Amino acid sequence: MSDLVLTTYDWVPETPRGHVRDLRIRWALEEAGLAYRVESTPFHDRSDAHYANQPFGQVPWLTDGGTPVFESGAILLYLAERSETLMPADPDGRTETIEWLIAGLNSIEMASVPWSIFKFMGDTEETPGRQALDAFVASRLENLERVLKGREWLAAGRFTVADILMVDALRLVDRFGALADHPACRAYIARATARPAFIKAHADQLAHFAKAD
Repeated sequence: MSDLVLTTYDWVPETPRGHVRDLRIRWALEEAGLAYRVESTPFHDRSDAHYANQPFGQVPWLTDGGTPVFESGAILLYLAERSETLMPADPDGRTETIEWLIAGLNSIEMASVPWSIFKFMGDTEETPGRQALDAFVASRLENLERVLKGREWLAAGRFTVADILMVDALRLVDRFGALADHPACRAYIARATARPAFIKAHADQLAHFAKAD
C-alpha cells in the first residue's frame, strides 16, 4: 500500500469542480508516477482532525507516512524533491523552477483569485475597487504573455512542477474569458492540459465528487 495519501473533500458543489486544488497534487503525482491513494474529509461539518491537518479548514493535504503537508504549493515542492520529473536536480534548474512556482502563487494567483471570486458570484458592479482589480489582473497577465511568447515551458527548458501550478491558476481566469487576447497563455494551457497526467487527474477529480452526489 502506498504511503502517499492525498486528502480532499468528499463532495463540493458543481461550480468549483475541476478547480479544487487537489487537482494540482493529483496531476503532479501522475506526472511523477508516484503511487498514492485518495481519502476524503467532509465538506460540511469540518472536524478538529481536519483543522489539525489543514489549519484553515481547506484541502488538500498530503500525508507521507506520518508526515502531513498542507498548502498546494508546499505539497508540490515536497513532491518535486522526490522526482526529477517534476524538478531538475541541477541548482540552476531547481532555482528557476522554484521561482516560477512562487511566481504562480504570489504574482498571478494572489491577483486572480479575488478577481475570480467576483466572477463566480456574478458580481459585475463597476466600482473603483473592481476597476483597479481588473487592471491589476490584466497587467499581470500581459507580463506573463510576454514571457510565454518566447518559451514552451516556464523553467529549465522543460515541463516542471512550476507549470502545474501556473497552468492551474491560468485555467481559472481563462474560464471567465480573461485570456481572450493572450494567445501565448492559451496555447500554454492547451499544451499542458493535453498531457495524459492532467487528463487523468482532471477526470479522477470529477469522478470523485460525482460519486458523492
